[in-house]
Amino acid sequence: MNSEKKYDVIVVGAGASGLIAAGRAAHLGARVLLLEKMRSAGRKLLITGKGRCNITNDAPQSVFFKNIFPKGRFLKYAFDAFFIDDILQILNDHGVEIITERGKRIFPISNNASDVLNAILQWMGKKNIEIRYNTRVTSLLTGNDGINGVRAVIDGKDVDFFSKAVIICTGGRSYPATGSTGDGYTLAIQAGHSISEVRPALVPLVTYGDTAEKLQGLGLKNINAIVWVNGKKIAEEFGELMFTHYGLSGPVILTLSRIVVEMHMKNNKVEIGIDLKPALNEKKLDARLLRDINTHGKKQVGNIFKLWLPSKLIPIFIELLKIDREKLCNQLSSQERKKILLLMKDFRFDIKGHPGFKEAIITAGGVDTSEINPKTMESKLMPGLYFAGEVIDLDGTTGGFNLQLAFSTAWLAAQSCYNKT
Repeated sequence: MNSEKKYDVIVVGAGASGLIAAGRAAHLGARVLLLEKMRSAGRKLLITGKGRCNITNDAPQSVFFKNIFPKGRFLKYAFDAFFIDDILQILNDHGVEIITERGKRIFPISNNASDVLNAILQWMGKKNIEIRYNTRVTSLLTGNDGINGVRAVIDGKDVDFFSKAVIICTGGRSYPATGSTGDGYTLAIQAGHSISEVRPALVPLVTYGDTAEKLQGLGLKNINAIVWVNGKKIAEEFGELMFTHYGLSGPVILTLSRIVVEMHMKNNKVEIGIDLKPALNEKKLDARLLRDINTHGKKQVGNIFKLWLPSKLIPIFIELLKIDREKLCNQLSSQERKKILLLMKDFRFDIKGHPGFKEAIITAGGVDTSEINPKTMESKLMPGLYFAGEVIDLDGTTGGFNLQLAFSTAWLAAQSCYNKT
């Protein structure tokens, strides 16, 4: 076994939080060792926002708290230390211009996540930072007074690195191909920490039957998606939805997936109902259907549906409703019209499951926040051990909330451990 020199701060993981933590500690004057098990940094950052990188959200802290679960206010001190303007300033100083889009989502104007990664790497600089790739941390080195460093595997050999401050920035378990395989949970458990149940979040949903497959590629805007659990409505979200070969995706589904996955894991019957006409209540929608039917009474049913639905949905609806598409509109009964109305207001899918961590944008669960000091991000159980980013039991909805969470906790952790040394 080899022993290496001592450092002021060791950062485990070179993702979004790890890069910010290492950079901040180094800028403060600490000698920093950044360990990454993959062969390059920021691999998951490069695929965020479908490769565009949704950096953050132009919203006040109060909105962030509402969009981060299960305890968004845990981040109050982290956001006070480093927030939206701070990360944007770093990026601006290194040539990244930004654009604010629908929902106050902030992206690089180039739509290229690599520009964000390169800017952060430039900001970090090389002074006081030693980066070692292909280095997997396997355990913590601890003593009676707290953390002493980490043990890692390099080229099949165990190597010890020493420091009185270690920041775990290993991410969760989502997108394991990028290196996020849950290593941080193992390290946290070694230090005596509890791990809240880890599960996929911001993940597409798999449905029973072949209806979604027949609609593959169809996107719906301005719909309302409703979660039904054992026949009871428990959540809903307005926005965009996309049909895939296996089920449902899109922003509203990703947002609702947190509760869907949780309920499905408990063996509940979970369904998603899609309201295709959320701007119209049943009375107003019925009046519109009746008006159109009366106006186009001599048209065939298959043709009048073009007034109401995207073309790809029409054969599905006619099949589900069991209506003869060649029937004339003026031959539709009031009962058939009601069936059309009800399906438009509640186009329902039975949820079979989800694709798992390989397609989950983020991980729910993680190191219990009750065991972390929110003012410093230091472990309450192991002095000198800090946590930042997705490894903590905090996860946000889509819109830039998760990356800001990573940046802010990393900055506070680095600042805190430097102030302590």
